[in-house]
Amino acid sequence: MTSTVPNAVEHADEQQPPITMFGPDFPYAYDDFLAHPAGLGQIPATEHGTEVAVIGGGLSGIVAAYELMKMGLKPVVYEADQLGGRLRTVGFEGCGESLTAEMGAMRFPPSSTALQHYIDLVGLHTRPFPNPLAEGTPSTVVDLKGESHYAETVEDLPQVYRDVAAAWGKCLEEGADFSDMNRAMRERDVPRIREIWAKLVEKLDNQTFYGFLCDSEAFKSFRHREIFGQVGFGTGGWDTDFPNSILEILRVVYTEADDHHRGIVGGSQQLPLRLWEREPEKIVHWPYGTSLASLHLNGEPRPAVTRLNRTSGNRITVTDAKGDIRTYQAAIFTAQSWMLLSKIACDDSLFPIDHWTAIERTHYMESSKLFVPVDRPFWLDKDEETGRDVMSMTLTDRMTRGTYLLDDGPDKPAVICLSYTWCDDSLKWLPLSANERMEVMLKSLGEIYPKVDIRKHIIGNPVTVSWENEPYFMGAFKANLPGHYRYQRRLFTHFMQDQLPEDKRGVFLAGDDISWTAGWAEGAVQTALNAVWGVMRHFGGETDPTNPGPGDVYDEIAPVELPED
Repeated sequence: MTSTVPNAVEHADEQQPPITMFGPDFPYAYDDFLAHPAGLGQIPATEHGTEVAVIGGGLSGIVAAYELMKMGLKPVVYEADQLGGRLRTVGFEGCGESLTAEMGAMRFPPSSTALQHYIDLVGLHTRPFPNPLAEGTPSTVVDLKGESHYAETVEDLPQVYRDVAAAWGKCLEEGADFSDMNRAMRERDVPRIREIWAKLVEKLDNQTFYGFLCDSEAFKSFRHREIFGQVGFGTGGWDTDFPNSILEILRVVYTEADDHHRGIVGGSQQLPLRLWEREPEKIVHWPYGTSLASLHLNGEPRPAVTRLNRTSGNRITVTDAKGDIRTYQAAIFTAQSWMLLSKIACDDSLFPIDHWTAIERTHYMESSKLFVPVDRPFWLDKDEETGRDVMSMTLTDRMTRGTYLLDDGPDKPAVICLSYTWCDDSLKWLPLSANERMEVMLKSLGEIYPKVDIRKHIIGNPVTVSWENEPYFMGAFKANLPGHYRYQRRLFTHFMQDQLPEDKRGVFLAGDDISWTAGWAEGAVQTALNAVWGVMRHFGGETDPTNPGPGDVYDEIAPVELPED
């Protein structure tokens, strides 16, 4: 459904400032930091050309490497699979390059302002993503318990759905001070954000999403909770998140991360690939025309890291899959944190023991998708009897859960995301091949749309992914469980290393699972910039006084620290 979150600005006639996904845990204006003409900082000339290992070539790793290169350092990127990480865009065999499928990140909110900086930088364009009942979505069908409802706006749905939307709004107001926080975040009122959030963290850290709903008088009806779990808000049903910490959900709704989504034209993987090839105009030490690609042999990153250990002089020694051993003064680790527990042999001395505990306790969500190419956007055909679209963006309690219709204009080949599922729903698909998955999905959709022959429009083989089965990921994205706030704080604040023992410094964690807003590319970018600041500081560098970095203002905006005892 479109967002059912109460919007603090709907009651005002005046134009309100836009919101940005910068908090509430760490309300730092990364977009302002990136836009400032002074740049992100500088390092002493004596350190120019020094190599820094960047482990993981997803968006976080590429952003970090790009900014380190601009400072005059030499990033050495290691990538086990392919550049892009979970920004993975694939084609369909035999269908031409214009048809693509987003196997990972596919929709991005306007509040992802640091991400947008890089989208604009490399000249990419976005367009509205067809979420349920979004403005750019022609129609939506909600199919629950065998009963289907066709809607072009939320007003077309039965009253019970509007009741559920109203219940969610009341629940957020009564339990999470939504309007007050929304207003504070729009105005970037850091003291007020911190005041509200400190109370909520202490109150809600041990609470699940489902428990938060149950505690609300607005959601005393089980039927309402069930519908909310299956239909939800923004991108659809959220019952797969019910066991997770309510703090994770509040971070999403406060920052409007689940609303007004846009997709990247041509595919999201273009962003890291273009940054890899980009030759920045403003660059220190390196000659004009330098790119990340040009700093790597044959323009390719180094292979998978197989071992990380500390060596004499507090150096970081990296062994890769080809047996090559290199030693660095600093390294940024951007791969999913579980890689440090399984795929990479690590010294315990890499991190303090409480950080290892936080890494081990990280909770990842499963996620599966399956796409098929079709000859045209046939779903826009009109049913002769009803005058409705013959097929719609579909939310259902059947196996498919969420079906998205993606076109590039009438009469052009198009793509259907037959199913996008999380957690237990994703695990149900795990043993099945792509074709077996497709058959089950077509059967489910055939029960919703008995007059539509989807199969006759398919022009190529399906493509699929189950992120929990990907050897270098083992999950789609982090989602904290109740009681995990302290663990997340340790990981996010790891870039602040002045208080760490000297023999625990020099490795910096980044990536969306290190961020407070996991599952969003914005978190990958923000933690990359934190790590860049940390590396700059590690080499004796500093930011311009007119453009303080995240570490410079840390004491003013540090995340709430809960007691350990």
